Amino acid sequence: MSAINVGQAIILGIVEGVTEFLPISSTGHLKIAEGLMDIPVDDKAVIGFTAVIQVGAIAAVLVYFFKDILRFGSAWVGGLTDRTQRDNHDYKFAWWIIYATIPIVIVGLLAKPLIEGPLASLWVVAASLIGGSAIMWFAERNARFERGEADVTLTDAMIVGASQILALLFPGFSRSGATISTALLRNLDRVAATRLSFFLSIPALTGAGVYELKDATGGGVDILSLVVGTLVSFVVAYASIAWLLRYIAKHSFTLFIVYRIIVGLLLLGLLSAGTLDA
Repeated sequence: MSAINVGQAIILGIVEGVTEFLPISSTGHLKIAEGLMDIPVDDKAVIGFTAVIQVGAIAAVLVYFFKDILRFGSAWVGGLTDRTQRDNHDYKFAWWIIYATIPIVIVGLLAKPLIEGPLASLWVVAASLIGGSAIMWFAERNARFERGEADVTLTDAMIVGASQILALLFPGFSRSGATISTALLRNLDRVAATRLSFFLSIPALTGAGVYELKDATGGGVDILSLVVGTLVSFVVAYASIAWLLRYIAKHSFTLFIVYRIIVGLLLLGLLSAGTLDA
């Protein structure tokens, strides 16, 4: 019997698609949803499933930002073959995304036992939701919003890329919340910070999905559930990306900060009452 049935895969696909790029933690929400459906959050097959359906969300990024990605890719290939093109910001930006992914890959491999063990607890999720909200609030209060995407430097990319480690180690922190907050503290404007977060997500989440595929299929999740969850994630994530970019062009991240605190406190209450198993 599959560890996750098709109905559960649809629900988890929706949760993944809605929350992957909003700064509210997809991992945290997936673990909460799994707990409510009595799916063991620390099961290797379940962890693998959630990583694989992230590929659907990444596919949505690739489709939505296809022209940008094509521009970066063309500049990167052009710079490899023609030294005169290496001063092009798009060429440099493509390399920076690659460099900025290295820290999370190293930590992800070294800390895998912790990530899939003690740190998979819903207590960690609740604490990370609330703690991450404090950092987002601090970033909102102290950001100067002075620089756009064309002003992004290697230092920006490396620091923002490294911040993804917080979400990797502490489910509930939010990869997008960590990267956007860090980018704001580097004084990027909200749109530039959010777009940088999207571009950094491509190699990090694609790599995680491919790496975990063996655990999802080999551990008891059938192919149909994986395919359905991934397709649902793609459709919902595409709509979520479009909405977020429109929203942050005119609004702060206060709505997400308040939401995270409420969810974190509710989760602490459910865990304390024994309604949810950590």
